[in-house]
Amino acid sequence: MTSSDEYPQLPLIKVVGISASGKSTLVKGLRRHGYNTRPVSQEHSNVSDLWQQFDQPKILIYLDVDLETQRNRRPDVTWDKSWLREENTRLDHARGHAELKINTAGLSSETVLRIALTFLRNEAIHHADHALPTLTATGSALQSIATTVESSEDEAGAKPLTRAERRKLKRKNRG
Repeated sequence: MTSSDEYPQLPLIKVVGISASGKSTLVKGLRRHGYNTRPVSQEHSNVSDLWQQFDQPKILIYLDVDLETQRNRRPDVTWDKSWLREENTRLDHARGHAELKINTAGLSSETVLRIALTFLRNEAIHHADHALPTLTATGSALQSIATTVESSEDEAGAKPLTRAERRKLKRKNRG
């Protein structure tokens, strides 16, 4: 089932962006407001038009962030300038086609959500009058799940998850 099959009466909104820019958080917020929104992990793909694959979005939102903010939001991951440049290169196509671009550095998740909601309302993008179900976690949200699982296993006296086990858990949760 594709996302357009799930809510055929609602236009599809896709969110792309740099790692730790807030894609999952924004998607979650927009879905709470009834928007049919999906994240696309374009920054991890060499397929420049991945965001256009499967379902064509009515709206593409691009989230940007600087290296310092990225490191602060995800201290569990080591990023450097060359990796940020690589992600920017992978996102060139999507950034060029995005209807809304938000640099999330220095902005709260609530502010980013307000900016997106204002844009969608001004564009008269149809939405449900109820919250849409939460999607499977990705990125830092998925890391939180792995950390929670690891912490609960520690308390139970079991050995913490290895890095390989955490990666396997991430892959499993991505579907």
